[in-house]
Amino acid sequence: MKALLSVYDKTGIVEFSQKVSAAGYELISTGGTHRTLSEEGGINVSQVADVTGSPEILDGRVKTLHPTIYAGLLARRDSPDHMGELKDLNIDTIDLVVVNLYPFVETISKADVTLADALENIDIGGPTMLRAASKNFPSVAVVVDPADYGWVGEKLANGGLTVEDRRGLAGKAFHHVSTYDSAVTGYLLGNDSGGEELPESLTISLTKISGLRYGENPHQSGALYSESSAPVGMAGARQLHGRELSYNNLMDADAAWRTASDFRDATVSVVKHANSCGLASRDDIAEAYLKAYEGDTVSAFGGIVAFNRTVTAAAAEAMEPVFYEVVIAPDYEPAALEILQKKRNLRILAIDKQPETPAYDLRPITGGILVQTSDAIAEDPTSWTVATQRQPTKNELKDLAFAWKAAKHIKSNAIVFAKDLTLVGMGAGQPNRVVSVHLSQRASGGNAKGSVLASDAFFPFADNIELAAEAGITAIVQPGGSIRDDEVIAAADKAGLAMVFTGVRHFRH
Repeated sequence: MKALLSVYDKTGIVEFSQKVSAAGYELISTGGTHRTLSEEGGINVSQVADVTGSPEILDGRVKTLHPTIYAGLLARRDSPDHMGELKDLNIDTIDLVVVNLYPFVETISKADVTLADALENIDIGGPTMLRAASKNFPSVAVVVDPADYGWVGEKLANGGLTVEDRRGLAGKAFHHVSTYDSAVTGYLLGNDSGGEELPESLTISLTKISGLRYGENPHQSGALYSESSAPVGMAGARQLHGRELSYNNLMDADAAWRTASDFRDATVSVVKHANSCGLASRDDIAEAYLKAYEGDTVSAFGGIVAFNRTVTAAAAEAMEPVFYEVVIAPDYEPAALEILQKKRNLRILAIDKQPETPAYDLRPITGGILVQTSDAIAEDPTSWTVATQRQPTKNELKDLAFAWKAAKHIKSNAIVFAKDLTLVGMGAGQPNRVVSVHLSQRASGGNAKGSVLASDAFFPFADNIELAAEAGITAIVQPGGSIRDDEVIAAADKAGLAMVFTGVRHFRH
């Protein structure tokens, strides 16, 4: 029996090769792998060139692409004709292939990557061997993941792999190659550029990270997948404490984190059902938490809290009396972690710096998928247009910028009341904007007076402005663009409100 080993990631390969050799396999390997096995492991291993009679050429670009290798992989052991041809050509079968690929995804993820670097890290021989070995899984085993070395080694030492084992390994190898090819395709076609012109085709490959107890409801199945083998963002968050995360926990934690991390100042977002019920920015993160919580103490119960700064002991102490499902932050002071871990059911997550916003948002519909570029437009409040006679004050403009960013993360039709960089009321997910204004006023209570208002889309009628003025709103930010803008502006002028147009809409369905 022969085993061919050619790996970029050398993790565990020496120990695994020793087990393969002990199981009776004759080892063959390529340049770098051969050096590792022979020099570091002291393992008896032949070079591919010794088997093929052809040296590696073109700076290693051609090593295993040879009929001797592929005949040994693809020959059907149950075919007398195939086996007869191998005998006539003096070719041995290859019964085990251990391959992992050049780090293409890691290479193109670097900020300074060049096209030449990317091209050099497109593996050719590796995927070809994986496909050949996988096609012939009834007779050939293929190992692509170092995480499988342990159990495969044990099986080889105790009677060998079953056909079911080999089929599972083959499926994993094909998935790995498919994911790899998808990354190359996306890079060459510019699918990750996020430009206005969407590509003619999209290939998305996902890897299961973990199963979930159920989906959004108990009768639905659920799982978490990642677009890469090294998950980032919410998919890569580290759980430091608490029970396993649910589907809804992850949805709300992502919404809370996206909101909080969208602000530069120390900010805390409290989320229920993907909408912020509490949000505040302050110089001190503990104070930001207190103000966010005070924005809606009723809805905060059982919510998700996201911090865009390290959680301090003072912030943790402030959270102590309230029941939350999840808290997520970039880091925690040791004293803060000690306080929070006293809550047995609180899920504590640490998340790395927010990665770049995904190029695309995808939504399944019946028979297809809607694709759009992400809502990540850069906005500068100094470029907004003042539509009314009265200019907003400096403090109003700060609150308007805060409220506008908050509205972006709330389900449409979204209305936000804010004061002193704090969310004091919001209306979300309503079929008309008037109802959202009413809900914001009711949620804000007495805090509406002196607040500003943000609307994620234009006001189609002046009635919204009249309601806002009655509630005590002093300034409004909205996209503008309605055919009745003149009526809306006139209503704002009549009420003495300042109103600015952003020229950008932030619908969120």
